[in-house]
Parts: sequence; C-alpha cells; structure tokens
Amino acid sequence: MAKIVVTGKIPHEGIDLLTAEHEVDAWDSLDQMPRDEMLRRIKGADAVLTLLTEKVDDEFLDAAGEQLKVVANVAVGYNNIDVPALEKRGVVGSNTPKVLTETTADTAFALMMMVTRRFGEAERVIRSKTPWQWGMFYMLGMGLQGKTLGVVGLGQIGAALGRRAKAFGMDVVYSDRSEAPADVVAELGAKRMDMDEMLRTVDVISLHCPYLDSTHHLMSTEQFKLMKPTAYLVNTARGPIVDEQALVDALKAGELAGAGLDVFEKEPEVHEALLTMDNVVLLPHLGSATIETRTAMATLAARNALNVLAGKAPETPITK
Repeated sequence: MAKIVVTGKIPHEGIDLLTAEHEVDAWDSLDQMPRDEMLRRIKGADAVLTLLTEKVDDEFLDAAGEQLKVVANVAVGYNNIDVPALEKRGVVGSNTPKVLTETTADTAFALMMMVTRRFGEAERVIRSKTPWQWGMFYMLGMGLQGKTLGVVGLGQIGAALGRRAKAFGMDVVYSDRSEAPADVVAELGAKRMDMDEMLRTVDVISLHCPYLDSTHHLMSTEQFKLMKPTAYLVNTARGPIVDEQALVDALKAGELAGAGLDVFEKEPEVHEALLTMDNVVLLPHLGSATIETRTAMATLAARNALNVLAGKAPETPITK
C-alpha cells in the first residue's frame, strides 16, 4: 500500500479512487496548505496530488524523498512544476487536460460577451441603485456578428472558443507556433496569421497559449499599440502572459476598448487601477469552476497517480 498526499481540497470522487487502494493524507481545508506543513506531510510519499497553487521544485522533491514516483497536478497548466527537476529524478509528472476544455471556453466567451456588451458595467448600475432609463444611445456596446476573433494558441480550448464565436457569426483567425490540425482549420474556416498582423486585424483577441518563458508578457506595450482602439483583450490562460501595467497604460491611453480577465499577473493580487475601470471585467480564476469539470479533474489526476503506482503510464503525462 502506497502513501499518497493530496495537498489541497479536491472533490471526494478523486479521494475515493485513491483510498480504495492506498493510504491517503488529504488536506481538507479550502485554505491553501502552508508551505512548511506541505513539506512535512509529503515526506515519504509515493505519490502527491498538487494544485496549481503549490510550487513543485527541488525543495519539494527533496522533502518528499527518493521513493516519490509521481506528481499529479490537478490542473491543465503546470507552470507551478519544475518539469526538468522531475525528469532528472525519474519522477513522473501529469496534468488534467481535455476535461476542462468546454468549461474554460465558456468562460472566455462569457468574458467576451460581458466586456463587449458592457454587461458587467450595466449590472453595477443596477446594484448601486444609480438612476437610469432606457435610451437610444444608453450604454451601447459592440455586437459580435461580423467581427473577427483572434485566438492565440488554437489548441483544444482555443478551438472550442472558435466554435462558439463562429456560431455567433464571427470570423476566426489564429496565431500559433505551428499549423493547427487541418480538420479544426476547416471546421472554423480559420486563417493563420503572424502575431503582429493578427493584432492589427482583430476586434477581440483571446489568449489560450501555455505560460512559458517565451510567452511571458507576450501582450505588452508594443502589442497593445498595434491593436485597434476598438478592440478587446480576453485572458483565461495565465496571468503573466499579459503585462498588467502595460495593459493599464493602454486602457488609460485609449489604445484598446476593454479587457476581460480571469487570471492575473500576481494572482490573487489584482492591479489596483483595473478595479476602477468600467471597461474591464474581472473574474477570480473561474475558468474551470463547474462541479462537473472539477470532479473530472480530480478523478483524472487520481487515475494518473494510480497508473504510475501500478507501473503503468499516466493518461496525461507532462514528463518524458
């Protein structure tokens, strides 16, 4: 029987899979486990299920010990994990892609609707009991029909957003390191562009690329200056892909019309200026926040860990 540590509270379905076969030490608080507590608990663990709030680095691996076989991240992104450090020690890493594709695409589309139609701003009018009345020019927004969506990273989530956009009468273009699958391109009628060309063209740009050294501040001062002043930015990927100060400066200068953000550069901290802007919609990292999706994430992470402990490959590995 192996020792498994779960560093954050996850749906019970994932815990049930683990406890059916092994000894499980699961953090049961909604608060993040303190780092020193986590390092103490993972000592001697054969498998650890982590959340994206946990940094998996040499210190983490040293604390766990040489018997550690697998780190199963309960997230699709894994910028919290030092993958080369895992590979160097022969520890398998995994993540939870695919199961949150539709939910995250829903979130991106909702942000796009909210910011282009000013729905967040409009709800604040009602809640603050600000006097208002219907008017021909009152709180006008931008319709999506006939507009162009630019997708940065036409992977599974980007393609799912593209399908939603197409259903609303939008044209879809994309920028990526490589050509998207032919069937996806054909389904969406998507045209590939280089990043600068796309920035000059689109009415909405939505980020769906992974967070890497090469994508840190992918959207910064130079990029915002290329965009049309009527265009919008949506980010449901990772916060540091956007230079938050540059975004604030661009919004103040009128270089773009607005932004919808589910993630932030120094999360959970949010740039103070963004909190005061009516043309910005802010969500507290809710991209995958449905009961169904979070349950699927937990059970996939559990299966990945169990597979490795049984001498099999994980369903969704991130290590070689």
